[in-house]
Amino acid sequence: MELRNLITFIHVAETGSFTKAAEQLGYSQSTISFQIKQLEEELGCLLFERINHTITLTDKGHELIYYAHKIRALTDEFKENMEEEKECSGHIHIVTPDSVCDDIINRCYMDFHKKYPGISVRFTTGDSALLLDMLDHNEADVIMTLDNHLYNKDYIIAGEERLPMHFVANANSKFAGVKNLSINDIIGEPFILTEYGQGYRRVFDKELAKKSLEITPVLEIGRTDMITSLIAESDMLSFLPDFVTKDMVASGKLCYLDVCDLDIDIWKQLIYHKNKWMSKSLKTLIDYIIENDFS
Repeated sequence: MELRNLITFIHVAETGSFTKAAEQLGYSQSTISFQIKQLEEELGCLLFERINHTITLTDKGHELIYYAHKIRALTDEFKENMEEEKECSGHIHIVTPDSVCDDIINRCYMDFHKKYPGISVRFTTGDSALLLDMLDHNEADVIMTLDNHLYNKDYIIAGEERLPMHFVANANSKFAGVKNLSINDIIGEPFILTEYGQGYRRVFDKELAKKSLEITPVLEIGRTDMITSLIAESDMLSFLPDFVTKDMVASGKLCYLDVCDLDIDIWKQLIYHKNKWMSKSLKTLIDYIIENDFS
């Protein structure tokens, strides 16, 4: 059994497409088809059902994908252990929400790069649905979510913590220092919020809906740095995780509002797929993030 045929099988299974697998591997589509046919003939079974230009794994295909991942992981591990590198090197793709990406790059990246110059990191941003889809299709090595507490038997949660969240306003807001506010006291104020349907915004809207309430923001934008800057210069409000706002609160530009009747459960989770091979570079990045980004 040729290893390259197993690698091709994994890519076809993960992308659900011979064409996409060919693009990822740099092969022609006919080469992909030939390699899969070789593998099916060698194993004596059909691995994919092909119906109306769609392909799905057969029962035997589902069995093989588990072993194929194991074989690839062991092969990669053997190759890495045979290399005598002076420093840890590799390329890691991490996918996060916008606010997490900004925070990690601004606060941690230069220190990480100085310690591990041989590791290159690619950041991509997106909402939770995109993050999980990329993880499932091996398009991301690791993801970080800001959402409800997520659990799936196919995922490994490397690190997690519940995030403190607050309504925030200009430090001179009429609500600054007011105790025991109700959500109804501020619901009619102008709000700037992160984009609809994404991450903690989606959870926020669901909790409001339970109280038969809704906020129509005057502005929706994914850039939390822009949100905090605009709030500091206006009478608008927002709802944001504390790691985004704490520095501006400490400097006296923003304040937290004492809203007591809305408790929203948001978690930050660092996740990778259970079938992902844990290379030295990936383990190094995960360990660094856990040490520096989780309390």
